[in-house]
Amino acid sequence: MPAAEKCRELIGQVFACPAEVADDILRRGQLRDFPVHATLIRQGDPATFTWLLVVGRAQAILYSAEGQLILLQEFGPGDLFGALGELDAAPQEADVVAVAQVGAFLLRAAELVMLAERHGAIGLALARLLIRRLRRATSRIYERAALSAVGRVHAELLRRAREAGDYTIRPAPVLTELAVRVATSRETVSRAVSALERRGIVRRERGGLTVVSPRLLEELVL
Repeated sequence: MPAAEKCRELIGQVFACPAEVADDILRRGQLRDFPVHATLIRQGDPATFTWLLVVGRAQAILYSAEGQLILLQEFGPGDLFGALGELDAAPQEADVVAVAQVGAFLLRAAELVMLAERHGAIGLALARLLIRRLRRATSRIYERAALSAVGRVHAELLRRAREAGDYTIRPAPVLTELAVRVATSRETVSRAVSALERRGIVRRERGGLTVVSPRLLEELVL
């Protein structure tokens, strides 16, 4: 499928808008490709564009005062980031880096504001997106404050297994990436996953990690 056609379909899905509105949005922006490891947005730069990820994966990251890498968000096809309806170009709170080759649709923030004022579906979609992100951020803040490091590992595995639908995380989580996601060390993640395997709560399968007993795993989220 050509990139433009795929982008048009994603625009229609993300904004829940009719085809003619999706075409209008597509005409106002631009499609761009970026190699893996490219910095799409730099922390502190003014947010002047809305980004729609069409293909690939990207992560919003920053570093603590101690130099620890902190993963704020991860973006996949259909996700929006950058300026999301702001009238002023607020500074970006984090770097956004491509962790796979990326194809993205860029739309000037002012254009998105104008389109949202013209089409109620776009404004409603943005409001729903921000509410989902607020809930996700609140959940992660709670976990970091209330759960142990091992408990955060258990919570992240359970969340990803539920999102998979069949409780098999594909591909199997990379321990280093999982450690960054839950703000702990790789060694802590390795010990936690190994303990779950010994108890039969999770099982490694070809190309994935299956949560065999979601109930038992949920009881370990402490």
